[in-house]
Order: sequence, then C-alpha cells, then structure tokens
Amino acid sequence: METLENGQKAATKIALVNLTKHFEGRSGTITALSDITLDIPEGKFFVIVGPSGCGKTTLLRILAGLEQQTSGDVKIAAGSDSRPLNSMVFQGDALLPWMTLRDNVAYGLKMRKVPRHTIREVVDHYLDMTGLRDFADAYPHQVSGGMRQRASIARAFSNDPEILLMDEPFSQLDEQNRLLLQQELLRIWEESRKTVVFITHSVDEAIALGDTIMVMTARPGRVKSLLDVPFDRPRDVFRMRVSQQYVEFADRIWHELRTEVDRARLLEEKGAS
Repeated sequence: METLENGQKAATKIALVNLTKHFEGRSGTITALSDITLDIPEGKFFVIVGPSGCGKTTLLRILAGLEQQTSGDVKIAAGSDSRPLNSMVFQGDALLPWMTLRDNVAYGLKMRKVPRHTIREVVDHYLDMTGLRDFADAYPHQVSGGMRQRASIARAFSNDPEILLMDEPFSQLDEQNRLLLQQELLRIWEESRKTVVFITHSVDEAIALGDTIMVMTARPGRVKSLLDVPFDRPRDVFRMRVSQQYVEFADRIWHELRTEVDRARLLEEKGAS
C-alpha cells in the first residue's frame, strides 16, 4: 500500500502476483511476460514504458480480460456499485463510424440502460470537457484525428469505469495535438482520479502524465524498475519540460530503458536471421 499525504494508506486496486504469459508459435513457446509482481494503488496514474515487443499490450489485455495469463494471479479490487470494472482506449480512436460523436460517447451508458436524463447530463459534461460540444452531431469521418481521439477519451470516462486502460492512445497524432490531448487528459483525470494504466513509448509523455513509471525489460517482459515521478499536481506539460529537474529525470528513465531497447533489437535481428 502507498502512503498518502494525510498519512493514510492508499488501497491497492490492481495486484499482480508472479504473472507469466506464454504464446505457442511455429518455432515453439514464446514467453511474453515473466514473473511480474506488482501493486497499483487506487486512484493512481500508472505508466508503462518498455521496448517494442516487451509485452506491454499483452499485460494490458490481461488486465482488460481480453487475454488469459498462463500462470500467476491478477487481483482487482472491484467496487460495490454497478460501474463497469474497466474501459480501454486503443491506439486508434475505435469509434463506431455510423454513430455521431454524441452517440459514441453515450454508447456504454446506453448499454448499461442508464436513465436518459442521466446519459444526457454525463455526455454533455464530457463533450464540454473535451471541447466537442459544437461537434456532437458530427460523424467520426467528419472530424480530425485529434477530435476522434478526444471523443474516445470522453466515451471512456463517461462510462465511469473503475479502471481506465490506455494503449498508446496518442501515438498516431502529430506532436501539437499530442501535447494538447495530454493536457486535456490530465484535466479530466484530475476531476475523477480514476485508476489509470497507460502504455507509451514516449519518455516525455510518461513523465507528463504519470504518478509512477514502470520500465519493462525486453522480452520476456519483467519489471525492471519503478520510478515515482517527482512533480506535483496539477501539472503544466508545456512548462514542466524546460526545468532542469525534468531533464535529469528523463535522462534517468532513458538510462533504464536504453539497455532494454538494445536487447530488443538484438532479439529482432536474431529472429530474422
């Protein structure tokens, strides 16, 4: 358990114990994840970085219930109400193209048969927070990629999950939109303080968003290090990056990550030969 500023202990929301995942391939068994033991406190923004192929997405899919681990335990402390346990935001926006942005944001609430007036209030709230109210009746193909991804984030938060799982949601955006959406995400998260597990390849993004950053090893993915982000909230992702403390912390993460990126490249070269 993590100690909060008031001295109380933050409850563990996600606990992984000796988690391992194997896949069967043409050349035999591939171990994607090996012996991961980890606690994620409730209400924390937990970021995972690691080289390509280290099992980050596999881990997220196991947390989402889309994959089954080979061995080990996944323990998630469920709440007592009717909220969904988790929502997932993917690299692409994954919106339903035949629905307007409003209907996409409302989709999870409608599936749960939430009363209409409540759906309207919640959807309007998140459309406002993401700056999409004026585009509520537009279809996904009529708006930009950044706006579609904002709609995906609004849909995830509006469904009020206990855990938000995000798999490189901004990776397909240009740098300007990426920075703006990081700021939007932080603003929405500050309001709700949901437990978030967020995957990224970007060290800058990990520092901007996270409370804790987990660096994973090259395949098989293991926990190499857990680093607490030394910046107070609320954060300004633009100003934070010009500080010397930021530069030093980013260098520390890259030092942890560099060896694993090199190892992942060697694995790829060996597999291709």
